[in-house]
Amino acid sequence: MPGTNGVCDQRIWLVGASQGIGLCLAERLVQAGGRVIASARGAERSEALRRLREQDPDRLTLLDIDVTDPPAIEGVCDRAWAAFGGLDVWIYNVGTYEPMGIEDWDLAEFERMAQTNYLGAVRLMHALAPRFVKQIGPQDGSRPPSKPAAQWIWNASLASDFGLPYGGGYSAPKAALVNLAESLQPELARHGIALKIINHGFVKTRLTQKNAFPMLGLMEADEAAERIFACLGTKRFETRFPRNLATILGVLKRLPKPWSLALTRGMLKP
Repeated sequence: MPGTNGVCDQRIWLVGASQGIGLCLAERLVQAGGRVIASARGAERSEALRRLREQDPDRLTLLDIDVTDPPAIEGVCDRAWAAFGGLDVWIYNVGTYEPMGIEDWDLAEFERMAQTNYLGAVRLMHALAPRFVKQIGPQDGSRPPSKPAAQWIWNASLASDFGLPYGGGYSAPKAALVNLAESLQPELARHGIALKIINHGFVKTRLTQKNAFPMLGLMEADEAAERIFACLGTKRFETRFPRNLATILGVLKRLPKPWSLALTRGMLKP
């Protein structure tokens, strides 16, 4: 069996698993011996996920979820928690993207990206946190335990570093997700929960197919999934890749704003 990063027999809820990075990650987690609940809006009807479940039905459960439907969240969380008698890892991999210029702003698309890229994680966090805390039990509140009892992995984006033309509807809620994680990490750590952020660049998926410009560091979904899988075995709060794009956006974020905004003006269409 390939490297397991300690996930063998771990109970893992992967939300956003029906295609792209999520599908590759679900396959990798099952391959490593994890017990996985794979969720998406159409997870139970996904042919790819059904084929994966046929290979190892004892280690993969399919569960539909719509993170934009608040009344349904508690019930879905109950089912996910009951599937393997609790959870050790929760991975939020949900995201949607629609590039828009000022001439074609669509309020419904702005709202959809905010609901999916940020508020869905907040709703699940609110429902899951009490369950994790109760399962882990009382902790010494003076400092985080040397080995966390649970992990939360939130897949954000390098786009959270700096808002770029035509992509603000996507990057703004991703930036909010990163900011929320930064604020929650110390408190969750004291309860034995390690919250980690994934900030990655361009990956060949249905979302990046919407881009009409060269994408630096474009990678395949299985490579990105392997990078995310690897972070399960680290203590890093933030995982950033690929290095070239991460470096450029990191510098852009730290430049004086007149300089960075002058640079991004060069990205405007003629």
